[in-house]
Amino acid sequence: MKISNRSAFHDYTITERYEAGVKLTGPEVKSIKTGRVSLKGAFVRLINREAYLVNASIQPYEYARIVNYDPQRTRKLLLNKRELISIKSKLDGSILSLLPLSLYTRHGLIKVEVGLGKGKKQYEKRELLKKRAQKRELERAWKGKIK
Repeated sequence: MKISNRSAFHDYTITERYEAGVKLTGPEVKSIKTGRVSLKGAFVRLINREAYLVNASIQPYEYARIVNYDPQRTRKLLLNKRELISIKSKLDGSILSLLPLSLYTRHGLIKVEVGLGKGKKQYEKRELLKKRAQKRELERAWKGKIK
């Protein structure tokens, strides 16, 4: 099971990636394992030498009794101290953003892949779409010749 943040790859050029654990409740884990999560519009914020996942939407688990559940609450990310210091130093004085790229399970644990990204300009996005379209057309042409 892997949930990917496709808009992050479209809007940003990812330079570095980190793997982090997430502090969750039991019903949230079950909900993530069933795929009821969205990373669209989510970002990571560093507060007091700790990383937090903000705006990630985890829908409530349907079989759990949850009172006053907020699907978009802020969740703590579990990173090494060295990684946090490294990320903080790269973010200070630069135009980089820290965003969640994907959410997946590894050995029964929920992990988040976090990446440092630089925002793409509109013309860069258009060029990328043109290149993809050209590549797709070439592949179709080669398929037609082979048959």
